[in-house]
Amino acid sequence: MTSPPDAPAGVQAAFRAAMRRFASTVTVITAADHARRHGMTATAVTSLSMDPPSLLVCIHRQTLLHDIVMRAPRFCVNVLHPAQIPVSAAFSGGTPPERRFDDEAWQQSAEGVPFLRGAQANLFCRKAAAIPYGTHLILVGEVDQVEQGEITAPLLYHDAGYCIAAPAA
Repeated sequence: MTSPPDAPAGVQAAFRAAMRRFASTVTVITAADHARRHGMTATAVTSLSMDPPSLLVCIHRQTLLHDIVMRAPRFCVNVLHPAQIPVSAAFSGGTPPERRFDDEAWQQSAEGVPFLRGAQANLFCRKAAAIPYGTHLILVGEVDQVEQGEITAPLLYHDAGYCIAAPAA
């Protein structure tokens, strides 16, 4: 695959500013290979298909999670709720990687994938495809297990800050 052409002058800055206008659900993507487990906060997650149930997840190719997810057959998308802002902050770099799973709410699936008990939802995925594009990896995960928590209010990220959803008038 060839690299995409460089963006015209000013487009990257304008694109970044435009993307800040998107409100996105905050998730923590987790995976484990034979020796390591890791997770990172991500908002570049979306549904892909209902048949098979699948998600798209975009991960920067220079992250430790990228290295692990390339070796791991499975990963989990942990959908956060507003009380889990500290989890998002920890997995955004606020806590060293080796200490991110210290909280007892982090558990491990039968397949060895870390997941956050009490998240709004946990979507356990089998890696179906990994497509490099630009600075990121487009990861396709086929969802084969879903756990749903009690809370149904999503934690959102908009204009470089956390926010919550409220019904429109």
